[in-house]
Amino acid sequence: MINKFWITQEPINPNDCIEKVARHEAGAVNTFIGTVREFTKGKRTLFLEYQSYIPMAEKKLMQISEEIREKWGDADTAIVHRVGRLDITDIAVVIAVSTPHRADAFEASRYAIERIKEIVPIWKKEHWEDGTKWIGDQKEKTSYKKRIPSEEEMHDG
Repeated sequence: MINKFWITQEPINPNDCIEKVARHEAGAVNTFIGTVREFTKGKRTLFLEYQSYIPMAEKKLMQISEEIREKWGDADTAIVHRVGRLDITDIAVVIAVSTPHRADAFEASRYAIERIKEIVPIWKKEHWEDGTKWIGDQKEKTSYKKRIPSEEEMHDG
């Protein structure tokens, strides 16, 4: 069986994903390539560091593929995410989705990247000119910064 969902420390070749989903029934193969950008919220990024709990991450990538098949029927998906140090313009993630029709491939690909950011245990550390910060989830809604309890919480104990 072909492994279509993996985490790697090596540079990613997008064709590795495309080849895993190309098939005679597919009229479309949509590929999303996520790269490391230089500026995030006005701060200059020097590089990123990704870490992952790999066994769980790969299972979650497979789960996303199953969700896509449930929503879009005849869809085939391959996903790879890189961990370790990534420099500006390095490829962090590649998603390839093949479907009989292009609209489904586009929608499923977008769904995949949003779900990766929601459920896959991959953590990102931003390295800026003036410091670093672990991002608690890839949607950047949760930080690893220790939360300070409110006045009410301190007095409720």
